[in-house]
Amino acid sequence: MELKNKLGWAVVGYGGMGGWHTNEILKSDVVELCGIYDIDEKRRDVAEENGIHSYPSLEALLADEAICGITIATPNECHKPIAIQALRAGKHVISEKPVMLSLEELDTVIGVANECGKLFTVHQNRRWDGENLVMKGIYESGELGKVFHIENKVLGSRGIPGDWRAKPEHGGGMLYDWGIHLIDQIFCIVGDRKLNSVYCTFEHVKNKTVDDGFKLDMYFEDELTARVEVGTYYFQKFGRFLMAGDEGGALIADWCQPAHIIKPAPDASYDVAPVVTAAGITKTMAPRGKTDRLECFIDQPKADVHDFYRNFTSAIRGEATQIVTHEQMRRVMTVIEAAFKSDREHRIVNIEEI
Repeated sequence: MELKNKLGWAVVGYGGMGGWHTNEILKSDVVELCGIYDIDEKRRDVAEENGIHSYPSLEALLADEAICGITIATPNECHKPIAIQALRAGKHVISEKPVMLSLEELDTVIGVANECGKLFTVHQNRRWDGENLVMKGIYESGELGKVFHIENKVLGSRGIPGDWRAKPEHGGGMLYDWGIHLIDQIFCIVGDRKLNSVYCTFEHVKNKTVDDGFKLDMYFEDELTARVEVGTYYFQKFGRFLMAGDEGGALIADWCQPAHIIKPAPDASYDVAPVVTAAGITKTMAPRGKTDRLECFIDQPKADVHDFYRNFTSAIRGEATQIVTHEQMRRVMTVIEAAFKSDREHRIVNIEEI
């Protein structure tokens, strides 16, 4: 049912991300907010104080015929039952990430969505990050030659945010929280290139029950490797995004910074002067001088993350294909399961094993 040519929408969960989605919908040109539901009465009261209708129960929300679809922004372990209940009530569903806690759960919900004839997807908003978009453009341009390595890192120093993200029973940990995004970004960059295997190690700096950081190496066909790294107790920055090719390299130093590209100059000299270090000399690691390199900076493109909602509503109307597909969700969740297995068994895990 449409409201003023927009689709009626509701948000389940009125915490941090639920509040973010609510604000996005309030200013949307494609969906109109019917209201929210949160299991916490205090949060429902806050919504009412903010002028937002609050449903007394999930059942009441799903019974509202004005609602075409919902966004789930609850702790991770609640995604599956809420999604299934909403789909069976005839609603289209967007789930916050991680879409589910296992590939088996995901396949179950996809099956229900197909059975009910409703659309189901996950909110991969980080596809619209400028860092991802500029690196994707550099990769596709071929400017760096044959790309052989990519690093996608998010390093902070404040520990795991929030209470439930630190607990395994809620699907906590950084692999679920940030790994989901960074793995998806790698796939956005490299496209359909086959992933062969992964190797992952967890960090437990201050949390022994869930990972408060991890290092995940992804091994693709044709000798491309990618490292996805998240840390929550790093007090120095080590770069946000790195791409290395046989004809140059690109680095994004931090959030919202331009990509710095360095390539060899066409007439670069191969007679390298040694660099004197504290304990010797080296030619191998001598940096390129100003006359031996070409460099430039590429600003991050501006993007509108609400294009996610615009695409999903167009898909509901049959005018587009949903931008985050079931197969893409399955691909990321397969890597997540392989990463857990790799850390648990201390070995490289072939994707075919999952």
